[in-house]
Amino acid sequence: MVKIKNDSKLFERAAKLREEIRLHEHRYYVLDRPSISDAKFDRLMNELKRLEAEHPEIVTPDSPTQRVGGAPRKGFETRRHHPPMLSLDNAFSFEELERFDRRAREVSGRQDVEYVAEHKYDGLSMSLHYEKGRLALAVTRGDGVNGEDVTPNVARIEAVPNRVDPAKCKRLGLDGDLEVRGEIIMPLKAFAKLNEQQEELGGKHFANPRNAAAGSVRVLDSRITASRQLDFFGYYLLAGGRTPFARHSEELEAISALNFKALEWKRCASIEDVKEYCRKWEEKREKLPYEIDGIVIKVNELWLQQELGFTSKAPRWAIAYKYPARQETTTVREVVFQVGRTGALTPVALLDPVAVGGVTVSRSTLHNMDEIERLGLAAGDSVLIERAGEVIPHVVKVVLRGKDRREVKVPELCPECGSHIHKSPDEVAYRCVNAACPAKRRESLIHFASRHAMNIDGLGNKIVDQLVSTELVKDFADLYELGVEKLAALERMAKKSADNLLREIAGSKSNDLSRLIYALGIRFVGERTAQLLAEHFGSIGALEKADEQALSEVVEVGPKVAASIVEFFSERANRNTIKRLREVGIDPKNAPKETVSNRFAGQSFVFTGTLARRSREDAGELVGRHGGKVVGSVSKNTDYVVVGADPGSKYDKAKSLGVRILTEDEFEALLEGKLALAQSGTDEKKPRGRAAKAVSGSTSRSAKKSTQTLF
Repeated sequence: MVKIKNDSKLFERAAKLREEIRLHEHRYYVLDRPSISDAKFDRLMNELKRLEAEHPEIVTPDSPTQRVGGAPRKGFETRRHHPPMLSLDNAFSFEELERFDRRAREVSGRQDVEYVAEHKYDGLSMSLHYEKGRLALAVTRGDGVNGEDVTPNVARIEAVPNRVDPAKCKRLGLDGDLEVRGEIIMPLKAFAKLNEQQEELGGKHFANPRNAAAGSVRVLDSRITASRQLDFFGYYLLAGGRTPFARHSEELEAISALNFKALEWKRCASIEDVKEYCRKWEEKREKLPYEIDGIVIKVNELWLQQELGFTSKAPRWAIAYKYPARQETTTVREVVFQVGRTGALTPVALLDPVAVGGVTVSRSTLHNMDEIERLGLAAGDSVLIERAGEVIPHVVKVVLRGKDRREVKVPELCPECGSHIHKSPDEVAYRCVNAACPAKRRESLIHFASRHAMNIDGLGNKIVDQLVSTELVKDFADLYELGVEKLAALERMAKKSADNLLREIAGSKSNDLSRLIYALGIRFVGERTAQLLAEHFGSIGALEKADEQALSEVVEVGPKVAASIVEFFSERANRNTIKRLREVGIDPKNAPKETVSNRFAGQSFVFTGTLARRSREDAGELVGRHGGKVVGSVSKNTDYVVVGADPGSKYDKAKSLGVRILTEDEFEALLEGKLALAQSGTDEKKPRGRAAKAVSGSTSRSAKKSTQTLF
């Protein structure tokens, strides 16, 4: 507690607290990037509350104690809340709960007051408005008075009903015009999966589930919200700006009856029951599928809520009991790098062991080099670590720079296999691209043997685990040199099973080129791309020698995919793997496709948008059978750009370069010989009015349709 000796220092301390709290509110509510723990923020706020309570003359109208939350984020329209969405006062001890109870009993004149105890979710507060039973508006809490309109995003969350049943509303005495307030959260498993995906893609890492939930809703692209597993739990139901029920428990039952996810809650006959509920869930919260940071306690009866009333910031009839923060300070001994199953290098802090939330923690992932730079971390620093639920502990911030601190540097060579480390300019992650790297070996072999790759039936996860652990297989070629005796010696592998597996392995040698390309596990190369590469290059040797320019001529191969292929074959270990595969008899060649005519000889085509009569793949195959070729990008040397519905940027580029543009009907006419071929260097290559008009009309209609669907 800070002691203030005179009025000047009192005003200075209060002003400093307000400035610091505003900064942290902005980082927490607006940027979704908190820089201090909740516990420290609460201490700052409580100190300011105490100073203002003891010295009312220093209270300012814009003090953080006089308002709620942070300002709405730029990029969204704002909406006003009626009534305001207020926050709750916090209690950090049972003594504070008892004082809260004593005030309620004094107002009611009762021996005991009935309460409702609810889980306090750590997510994004949300107000959902329904008109005639349909979701019409979704607004964040914002500053409590004005929030952000995020309706298109929230409408994509499966846990949010897009309509409420009119019959159920009628049974509850509601007319379908109502507001449900609650919390959008991200379950812990979904949070862990999201960060794993972010690390693999070199994207932003989220510090905790609350940040992940807020960041997933407050984006301008609703597809991002839809792609992430979010939940919504309602805790208030309003009609005409007020609750239509006599008790809060009835309100919660009505929310559940309207098919919203049910809160974990309980009616408590006294404050002693409330304390028992708080104790119970503090012990059990580790097992919950979502993060809670406390219990919310509300007076159950509405008339007593009205009697108790509100302060300018919070209701007097509700309080949040906060569990102790699970944070501790320790020292970073060293930072090492681990290689994940995709080859991405992840820095890991080795810590002086420390107990956090009943668990001894000795290591913490640092996610990527951008995170280390953001933290300003070096080996030897003292750091604050936080453990949330069963999620791996993470470093919140550096609290003290070490005297003999050592800068963290990415190794030049893979710590597992010694291959060179690669980094794409547009990614955060550093990677080992050696397909035979020990850290990737298990996943690489499983992928190599999978049904759509080399299709080796019987080579499942457990067999692969044994082959890797015994070092019988170190790369793909080793599979083809296995003997029956060594295989039969593995656990649960009799001679018959070994013979069957060896037959499957030998049979995979006859697979076509596209399967082999896909089986190699080149980043961004899926089944379809592998087929296109096989058709274009005809052999693994030709693909191995191709540069980015040659690869860009393949339809659907963009700069990112081309760079990944070149990167893969630039690694000597991968070239050695290809050489060894040839030595064991795996070097398939693609037979040239039968041609029908040479009508399109020397002509190049680009397809964009969705075709109605046939798929783009089928259309491209027809071009090839008539002697032409399909390329992936538009240049001044492109002869035709064929457009369907919703064409992309290739259409715009074709217009700017004067490349001849065809509608689907015109392409069909060209196939049938009913439309003359373009001659290089003539005006015939420019888009003609009917084609441009047809495409323009198609685009505007689809854009209108998209807008209608979105909103």
